[in-house]
Amino acid sequence: MSKTWKAFLTGLAVIGIVLVPACKHKVTKTDDHPVVQVDTTPTVPMVVPTPTTTVATNTDFVHTDTEPTVNESALPSNLEDLNRVAQERGFIQDAFFGYDESQLTADGQAALTNSARWLTGTEGRAYNILIEGHCDERGTEQYNLALGDKRANIAKEFLQTLGVDGSRIRTVSYGEERPFDPGHDDAAFAKNRRAHLVIVGK
Repeated sequence: MSKTWKAFLTGLAVIGIVLVPACKHKVTKTDDHPVVQVDTTPTVPMVVPTPTTTVATNTDFVHTDTEPTVNESALPSNLEDLNRVAQERGFIQDAFFGYDESQLTADGQAALTNSARWLTGTEGRAYNILIEGHCDERGTEQYNLALGDKRANIAKEFLQTLGVDGSRIRTVSYGEERPFDPGHDDAAFAKNRRAHLVIVGK
């Protein structure tokens, strides 16, 4: 092969390397003659997909912009049923007293506080109440009537300090005449020493 021909092929190879840097090339020898094979397939950059993160909705907590509402069933119109339901639901609660006492205990104050909360609320303020003063069987009839009167009135005064209008409250003393528990032991006596709240109408 002549020197001119070799120079020509070598120059062509160099031009191919310089002008086509993005192309793949491979140099092979055939019969001692260098041959440049140019791969003209365009190079495509490899795209790595961005991983996506899926956040599951938390169903353990539901957020709302409104206050929760309490769905209470309507109160009975019959007074006997109304009083039973009000006692069962704790809307009105009795205050219990110690033996021969007319002062409210801490538990008695808590019971009347809960009662006042309902009586001054939306539903309860429509009703009037009667507070019955009761005693156990010990003591004379006259003494127990007076003690029952004190218990009923101290409960009324306490309810008034908590915002219950006094014109909605009446009091009566039954002394020992209407025991809640007919027993004759300390357990029965403790149940009978009370200021008993009764809804009497609107």
